[in-house]
Amino acid sequence: MLSRVLFACVCLGLYSACSSLSCRWMDQKFSQFSGTSLDLLDMMANNSTNSTEAEENTVGFPHYLYHQASKASAEDKVAFMVQILEEVLSLFEEDHSSSSWEETTEENFLSVINQQAEELHSCIGGQGHTKMNVKLQKYFKRLSDEILKKMGHSAEAWELIRKEIKAHLIKVDNLPSLLTRN
Repeated sequence: MLSRVLFACVCLGLYSACSSLSCRWMDQKFSQFSGTSLDLLDMMANNSTNSTEAEENTVGFPHYLYHQASKASAEDKVAFMVQILEEVLSLFEEDHSSSSWEETTEENFLSVINQQAEELHSCIGGQGHTKMNVKLQKYFKRLSDEILKKMGHSAEAWELIRKEIKAHLIKVDNLPSLLTRN
């Protein structure tokens, strides 16, 4: 009888240790990295042009996707967060030579975003990483096509993208508080 109780405790302990909700990095570092990425993004704004002919973002923010993610399992929430960060990294692979922010600030920003994505991905292990939210992927493709490409990758286009990314990073920063709620 005692061996069964001990076995059950060991199994429960192992399950808890492997659970995405017990990811130490998420508990200890995620918020710090989020703050750093938002600070760097704000620094990029200070170095960007403030055009009087500011274009409007024609791609609506996908609030409904965040609403869906907030109701998903913990692993799916983390996978959604990883996908957002990876989509942000993909956007920055485009021509940004017209942006007026400092290259080192951008490199630091991308480094922080990349580390966040990698660490979050390790929190879900092998599970959830294959689940791509197609609607989210299409949304970021529209940002690329309808803002960056249509506006010729101009400084103004990159400022719109920077603002959009900031909105996403703020939303992503709030998702961990919902991990225990399902």
